[in-house]
Amino acid sequence: MSPWLVVGLGNPGPEYAGNRHNVGQMVLDVLARRMNGSFTAHKARARVLDGRLGVMPGGAPGPRVILARPGSYMNVSGGPVGALVKFYDVEPDHLLVVHDELDLPAESLRLKQGGGEGGHNGLKSISSALGTKDYVRLRVGIGRPPGRMDPADYVLRDFPASERADLGVTLEEAADAVEEVVTLGLDKAQQRLHTGSRS
Repeated sequence: MSPWLVVGLGNPGPEYAGNRHNVGQMVLDVLARRMNGSFTAHKARARVLDGRLGVMPGGAPGPRVILARPGSYMNVSGGPVGALVKFYDVEPDHLLVVHDELDLPAESLRLKQGGGEGGHNGLKSISSALGTKDYVRLRVGIGRPPGRMDPADYVLRDFPASERADLGVTLEEAADAVEEVVTLGLDKAQQRLHTGSRS
């Protein structure tokens, strides 16, 4: 069975680590802690963690999941992601990309499979490299920039102190959503996330 490849989008280097644009990688850091592992270098210009995530219904260990942080800049994420998909023989419906979303209010989360990229250059690069848009996305809302601020400037700014407490909660909820996708399937995970019906 195809493993899950969970990719957190962002830009490399400590100067970008706290940016809104790097929220996908922040979610992967939460998942790495849950998997009790650490990222190691991969020849596909990425850092990866290969292990099991979550618990299946009935209590069995969760499926094999590869967490991946591309080593490229956001707008050329497709190269590393395409190489990882080939290396691990991952089907598109087992690729889950976690990314920031300007068109969702801050702290909101949405799951979807396929569809457009909404102007997100990281997603455009991945779709181009794979030749398909039919992969799963977890969209992490960061809201629109205030006033006339350029969206490109906004996404490359750190989350302000006033948002960081709520950000921690959002990252945990995003990690929960990833776990539910890989253990319950996309349909159930969407229902639980979008209706707030977790129990």
